[in-house]
Amino acid sequence: MIPVTKTFLPPLEEYTQQVQRAYHNNWITNRGELVLELEEKLRVFLQLKESKILITNNGTIPLQIALKLLGKGGEIITTPFSYVATTAAIVWENCTPVFVDIHPDYLTIDETKIEAAITDKTTCILATHVFGNPCNVTEIDRIAKKYNLKVIYDAAHCFGVIHQGKSIFEYGDISTCSFHATKLFHTAEGGAIFCKDDKLFHEIYYSHNFGHDGPLEYHGLGINGKISELNAAMGLAVFPYINEIIEKRKTVAEVYTHNLDKAKLAFMSIRQDTIWNYGYFPVLFQNEPQLLQTLQLLNEELIFPRRYFYPSLNTLHYVKASQQKVSEEVASKIICFPIYSTITHDEVEKIVGIINQALA
Repeated sequence: MIPVTKTFLPPLEEYTQQVQRAYHNNWITNRGELVLELEEKLRVFLQLKESKILITNNGTIPLQIALKLLGKGGEIITTPFSYVATTAAIVWENCTPVFVDIHPDYLTIDETKIEAAITDKTTCILATHVFGNPCNVTEIDRIAKKYNLKVIYDAAHCFGVIHQGKSIFEYGDISTCSFHATKLFHTAEGGAIFCKDDKLFHEIYYSHNFGHDGPLEYHGLGINGKISELNAAMGLAVFPYINEIIEKRKTVAEVYTHNLDKAKLAFMSIRQDTIWNYGYFPVLFQNEPQLLQTLQLLNEELIFPRRYFYPSLNTLHYVKASQQKVSEEVASKIICFPIYSTITHDEVEKIVGIINQALA
């Protein structure tokens, strides 16, 4: 079976060595030695100059914390083309999602349509760097400053992405990332939150630890967003392989790019001045029937791409209905093909052959 992705598992003995450190310390949660070490390694690797990093127990908690602190129950301008967690977090935090359609080439929020969606209830812009492809951060920042709005970036797919010469996590008031097992860097389950402002980062920090200020006092309201030492152990074991993982995914992406029928398929445009991470390989078919036919042929060969993202989030039953033509069209005909560090060249060639044959 060839799934859309596979978890990279480091050699078991290397993970065990990290776990043994936690056992030796008799400390397996509450920000022990391994969590602190991993945060520092990631700070350096991700080239964080201004932003501080806080590792969390998953990639959704950072969105919820960001919305709790900055959303303040207001309207959140957001994208309909993202993983469901983006919209679900908005609704979960008692805010109201206001959808703005996407750019047909970059697949990120269409910044030219944001201002028309702003009302006196708008508090934030929550935009997704789709498949690691940066939003127009310069224009979004301009709009946010003009209307005194906060900016949250769902950067779940962005590990290692560099844009305009700096880490993608340096943009916005808060950025978030996922370290889920399917991501190119992972802690089995986990995530991170990034913030430049010291005061806001302090609020983020206590918010992820029940609001604690020492064992008996509290700064304010908080939840449990802490990651365990066992998850950090996985991250430390995966960490030495990051460059290798990215390079192997890049090789897979190049095979797809060079060999798929470009007359019948379209690829996402990577925004200028971006070093991409090859975390996903999305492809757009000409229409949904063509996608479904190809998907069936691949499934018959035990190859399982994913309709990602589908459906367009503005069609979810728990949000106010609105029409987002580009997002709905893209969602109907986009698919992510298998890409992971251990997929073989022969497997990728087989996938390409089936697709091209289906399109012939």
